[in-house]
Amino acid sequence: MVPANFVEVEFRMADERVSADGGMETSFGFREVGTGEKQPLVNDVFHKVARRYDIMNDVMSAGLHRVWKDAMIAALNPPRREDYRVLDVAGGTGDIAFRIVEASGRKAHATVLDINASMLAVGAERARKKGLTANLEFVEANAEDLPFAANSFDAYTIAFGIRNVPRIEVALKEAYRVLKRGGRLLVLEFSEVEMPLLDRFYDAWSFNAIPKFGKLITGDEAPYQYLVESIRKFPDQRDFATMIRTAGFGRVSFTNYTGGIAALHSGWKI
Repeated sequence: MVPANFVEVEFRMADERVSADGGMETSFGFREVGTGEKQPLVNDVFHKVARRYDIMNDVMSAGLHRVWKDAMIAALNPPRREDYRVLDVAGGTGDIAFRIVEASGRKAHATVLDINASMLAVGAERARKKGLTANLEFVEANAEDLPFAANSFDAYTIAFGIRNVPRIEVALKEAYRVLKRGGRLLVLEFSEVEMPLLDRFYDAWSFNAIPKFGKLITGDEAPYQYLVESIRKFPDQRDFATMIRTAGFGRVSFTNYTGGIAALHSGWKI
């Protein structure tokens, strides 16, 4: 059943989504913050959920994030080459990087970059348990200022992280800079549901159920409330594709998953 206050919430969400012109840099969910204030607030969210990050994604996506991530790796199709280098940004727990390395027959090398040390600690621990440390490097740094030379990577991936970056346009330009010519950008992110009825169901689930589940899991619903709101602030598929093109990428496209609950964006450094 759709909650009685759903129409009001839906109107607010439609009013909140930003365009390709920007706006995410000063939005912490539905709350407007000053320039430079968003990143510390986002860091605090992920310090709180780091140890339960996979559970968090299960709650946010009803478990479908695992299917979407597998589809992302299939789209990347990493070759079985030891010189193939991938930069996985906002991937502290290693979820995407592990998949890439395994898909390459444990040949590829993945650099996992995250601004949050708590997330990286979880990823490094998991890598040791999986016996993947030889294929992985964990780097604490900001997506807006990558500590790598230009033309260093064959691919740049980021899953459910780009909407948490304050200056998305800067992060995309950095992605373009560090990719080799012919390199590929893949961005998996929650997006705008484009299937009738599913959009209403998902919004009702998001705003009414997810924060409550978050409180049960972590004892604090605030991080989940932010994450739900940040999804609704993020540009829709076409606006985000425009942002990728503006950063210099060619052959830009996107694929909707589960009616647009998530979308995989692709671009090439041509």
